[in-house]
Amino acid sequence: MNTIVAETRLAESRDTASLAAVHEAAWRGAYAGLIPHNSLSRMIGRRREPWWDRAIRGGAAILVVEFAGETVGYATLGHNRAEAIRAEGEIYELYIRPEYQGLGFGGRLFKAARGLLADRRLSGLVVWALADNLQAVDFYTRLGGADVAEGSEVFEGRVLGKIAFVWP
Repeated sequence: MNTIVAETRLAESRDTASLAAVHEAAWRGAYAGLIPHNSLSRMIGRRREPWWDRAIRGGAAILVVEFAGETVGYATLGHNRAEAIRAEGEIYELYIRPEYQGLGFGGRLFKAARGLLADRRLSGLVVWALADNLQAVDFYTRLGGADVAEGSEVFEGRVLGKIAFVWP
């Protein structure tokens, strides 16, 4: 019997193509119909391989989760960007390819991201999610995040609410 293992690790330069592919698939899956098409396409277009390569070479904290040799998700993280929220760490993004969602990879990646933030002595954690992205809102709620703040983003004149989830 063969055992297939999932591995979570820091991204490396060899991951740029898979990160770009996961980003596009996950963002289209999460935001098609929420974020206007032109805005979504522009945001995805900015995150091609060269963007990921610059981020990795620049020392950005990017985690990937691999399963059976394939990158199925990623998380970007660092210092909290919202001064009004009492948390030192922030997960900027956490995305799993749509076909791998609901299988535990998101929870594994979240746990690894929290661990990396703790290793970097960043206490507390905030994650923002679009309020209409019910799958993300449910995910962070199930992980014990407290809804502590709301905000909004504007895409092509469309105002979308967002929620800040915090863990101590």
